[in-house]
Amino acid sequence: MPMLVSLLITFLVIVLVLYLIRMLPIDGRAKQIAQIIVIIIGVISLLKYLAVF
Repeated sequence: MPMLVSLLITFLVIVLVLYLIRMLPIDGRAKQIAQIIVIIIGVISLLKYLAVF
């Protein structure tokens, strides 16, 4: 059960950060790069909770 809660919290944080990046008044290219970085970090952290790493 604690692993499921951790996965849910991690997923919600990733979605929140992506939303906040979308709201930033920066160039479209920089915004896209920031979103890709957040997605990569999020996938790695989710895989960590699933004991892949």
